[in-house]
Amino acid sequence: MKRFLLYIILICGLHGHAQLKIFGKDPIIHLENFDKQRVHWGYFLGFNSYGFKFDYIDAPDVDVIVKQTTGFNVGLVGNLRIMEHLDLRFEPGLYYTQRDLTFPGFERESDAFREVKSTYIHFPLLLKFSAKRAGNVKPYLVGGFSKTLNLSSGYNSLDDNYTGTFRMKQWTTNYEIGFGIDMYLEYFKFSPSIRGVFGLNDELIRDNNPDSPWTSNIGSMKTRAILVNFTFH
Repeated sequence: MKRFLLYIILICGLHGHAQLKIFGKDPIIHLENFDKQRVHWGYFLGFNSYGFKFDYIDAPDVDVIVKQTTGFNVGLVGNLRIMEHLDLRFEPGLYYTQRDLTFPGFERESDAFREVKSTYIHFPLLLKFSAKRAGNVKPYLVGGFSKTLNLSSGYNSLDDNYTGTFRMKQWTTNYEIGFGIDMYLEYFKFSPSIRGVFGLNDELIRDNNPDSPWTSNIGSMKTRAILVNFTFH
């Protein structure tokens, strides 16, 4: 996450320098009437870090170890102006990510280790609460709910962990909350943001054997993620 924040700071700084004192005391005002549009569109590129939150039926001696990696996001943005300082946003996107799970209690690494690669189609519907614009910058908060389709879930597989197949449910419901900043440049609006995603439902499909050493003691497995997006309007 330190690297993510560094990316945001560097990009903001470079764009600000290029646009002649965007953060200055007396900046040139860009796109003065941009936010008065009823509807406007954009796209985003970004990074993600997905993990899982495990809850257990009985407290284990050792938790399941979740190793998170850096994934990639790309998608579209539709923005509907409701009133001044309040917008409704729909941000469908494609998210690639990977989590490496290590289950306790196994002698062989091949039994303990599961590589979980996921390709998500993400459908968030969000409310954006903006502060008053100051020159060419405007901070905002964003929050709402989302549905996620996991194209790599393996939900319909007859195999399970006994044959090395880790299965997840196909659909997930989440709530999201985050913050960002709108930067009004000469020809477009640039908006870096960071957002947390919190899964609401259990995503784990249990093994066919109710006494499975992989899944029998897991009460729930829910998504936890951090998204860093760079949006262009």
